[in-house]
Amino acid sequence: MYHKDLEIYKKSMDLVMIIYEITKDFPNNESFGLISQLRRSAVSIPSNIAEGCARGSDKQIYHFVNIALGSLAELETQLEISKRLGYIKDFSYIDQSFQSLKSLLLGFKKHIINKSEL
Repeated sequence: MYHKDLEIYKKSMDLVMIIYEITKDFPNNESFGLISQLRRSAVSIPSNIAEGCARGSDKQIYHFVNIALGSLAELETQLEISKRLGYIKDFSYIDQSFQSLKSLLLGFKKHIINKSEL
């Protein structure tokens, strides 16, 4: 399974681009705080999808999809903090991308379970 062909990979890369774009407007004093955390969490999602697919087995893919889901949850928390601090004004387009990716990841995880009966 080639990760670049997967919709979850493409959507996760789109989310990375969104996160990089919105964090450009964060205060400079967040360079080593929320900006770094948000970007690392976002980058971790497609990275783990790619790594799981590269390893090949359904068990490994399942494992790395779970890690990607954990990174997505971490990203959600950091986005909520950013929103509460007033760094993000329009949260709707980020939330839409986030929810779409979350559904895809959960669906992919279910697909792997049904396909291989892990």
